[in-house]
Amino acid sequence: MDEKAVRQKIIDIIAEIAIDEDLSNLDDNVKLRDQLDLDSMDFLDVVMELKKRYKIEVPTEDYPKLATLKSCIEYLGPSFH
Repeated sequence: MDEKAVRQKIIDIIAEIAIDEDLSNLDDNVKLRDQLDLDSMDFLDVVMELKKRYKIEVPTEDYPKLATLKSCIEYLGPSFH
């Protein structure tokens, strides 16, 4: 799966959790928490959705690897087949 498709899957999950957020101008290199009103529970919801939808397990120690859209794509990309 290409980076664009992985990016869209991540944005789709965020869109369901951060319903009122405008996701059209996200900068892939800026931390998601700096761009969106996401708290720690929202972040955990994203991780749980990855597990539920795509069977992707993200260990707690890897949470910092999901800080930006770019880092999410790099970390999660190989898991999407």
